[in-house]
Amino acid sequence: MNTTKVKRRVSKYELGRTIGEGTFAKVKFARNIETKEPVAIKILDKEKVLKHKLVEQIKREVATMKLIKHPNVVRIYEVMGSKSKIFIVLEFATGGELFDKIVNHGRMREDKARRYFQQLINAVDYCHSRGVYHRDLKPENLLLDACGNLKVSDFGLSALSQQVRDDGLLHTTCGTPNYVAPEVLNDRGYDGATADLWSCGVILFVLLAGYLPFEDSNIKTLYKKISSAEFKCPSWLSFGAMRLLARILHPNPSTRVTIPEILEDEWFKKDYEPPVFEENYAANSDDVGAVFKDSEEHHVTEKKEEQPTPMNAFELISMSKGLDLGNLFSQEQEFKRETRFTSTCSAKEIITKIEEVAKPLGFDIQKKNYKMRLENVKAGRKGNLKVATEVFQVAPSLHMVELRKAKGDTLEFHKIGYLYHHFSTMQFYKNLSSSLKDVVWISEDRQEQAK
Repeated sequence: MNTTKVKRRVSKYELGRTIGEGTFAKVKFARNIETKEPVAIKILDKEKVLKHKLVEQIKREVATMKLIKHPNVVRIYEVMGSKSKIFIVLEFATGGELFDKIVNHGRMREDKARRYFQQLINAVDYCHSRGVYHRDLKPENLLLDACGNLKVSDFGLSALSQQVRDDGLLHTTCGTPNYVAPEVLNDRGYDGATADLWSCGVILFVLLAGYLPFEDSNIKTLYKKISSAEFKCPSWLSFGAMRLLARILHPNPSTRVTIPEILEDEWFKKDYEPPVFEENYAANSDDVGAVFKDSEEHHVTEKKEEQPTPMNAFELISMSKGLDLGNLFSQEQEFKRETRFTSTCSAKEIITKIEEVAKPLGFDIQKKNYKMRLENVKAGRKGNLKVATEVFQVAPSLHMVELRKAKGDTLEFHKIGYLYHHFSTMQFYKNLSSSLKDVVWISEDRQEQAK
């Protein structure tokens, strides 16, 4: 038995599959129904955000991120809120995760790994200069666009996977510790900039070696290795790459290499291309504050929209004789209670067209998704004539429309050439036929017969 598909919409975005999920948030693929542009929407639970006292931090960092338009950072387009949720609309990186390349092809050549690392440092440097820190750089957050350029995601939002304690400092609560700096694991608070840089170093090691620098099945042993920066570079790495890794993966954050120093490193500078972007990019951040307001006027609407019921091949064959508008007027159909036609137009276009035809004929219309009930306001000899209409999906680009008498006289439903006090359904059908000539699909055989 067929079940009706349900599409969920938030404002102008149609939500699709879930592409990521965490403690505080879920990320869904979505599409702007006006521009058809693909986006990713991060959905946060307001109650959890309030409980963990993250409101001001989210407002500040999202507002800052909206002002950032950098080629190596996933953009935030807009922020919306409903009564219970926060929706952050993000750029969708179509190339997937960078580390899928490692999984599928193993370690990278130094020139290729260097290019990605340069783009990573460009992104981190730019965001740090704006006071925004990632705090959770790891493979899942490194994406690629259609041209293969690196895009860092979740910049400024990663505190959602951390917990702010009473001391006002960030402390790790979840996630893999393999990319986390020693000072973060020590649980005494940490500086976001130096912690981000350590994570960049781990990422560079994985790109070059194809495996993690710090790994152990025993968590205590792993923490010990990270705290003392106990790792060994593979023999195939160049001296320049080894030297830079040793400077980044330094256990003491106060003596760890800085980004300005990395930018001057000889290995790093080879074939370096500075990023090109708008320095004075301006964006509207008014929506960030509105998200947390309780007023209904600031809330976006969440809609669940049904799709036309899909029709399988057996159902289609069983009613195939009715799949042409020409059958509306055949003698065989004269006393039947229902009739059908097919269309290659979208379901929404079909419903709109039928509505445009029915209203001038004196029919009241009730709609629920892709079902309609048409009722004539003037009663006939057996009461008000009611016509039930439903759109079925035969294929992605083909729909079948069924019109069925729900109430009233069957003769009235099909009477030809005679109008009762209310408009007859056949008159309605004639108008429908004329008005839907661009909507109705007619087979090539019938087109030939009509010539």
